[in-house]
Amino acid sequence: MTKPIPSIMKYMTTTPYQIEKDASLLEAAELMQKYDIRHLPVVFQGKIEGVLTSTDINLIRSLKNVDIEKLKVYDCFTPNPFTVKPETHMDVVLAEMAEKKYGCALIEDNQHLVGIFTWIDALKATQHLLETRLK
Repeated sequence: MTKPIPSIMKYMTTTPYQIEKDASLLEAAELMQKYDIRHLPVVFQGKIEGVLTSTDINLIRSLKNVDIEKLKVYDCFTPNPFTVKPETHMDVVLAEMAEKKYGCALIEDNQHLVGIFTWIDALKATQHLLETRLK
């Protein structure tokens, strides 16, 4: 008998750090550095707008004559991120992330951010599943 595929809720990071889209890019960079995160959900009035990555920030920093103190998050983030509901099965999320090469999935409930699932979470989930299901 096989075990059911768990939902993403089991392995997502709950209450992720987030930032308003009208915040400064410097504020976002400092938040990401302080908490050692690479994906920062972007919200506007509590609703998911997009995601900002450390790669986005590093790209902007590499441009000449660009001051990240003067830029806003909305100048740099990726809109319309990959979102799923907490009850979505992991295999569905993992397949989409792999096919589209997404670094994360934002977990939403009633249009509000409730979690994030990154490729690091995917590795931790794989490790846990291997340890518990193959022993």
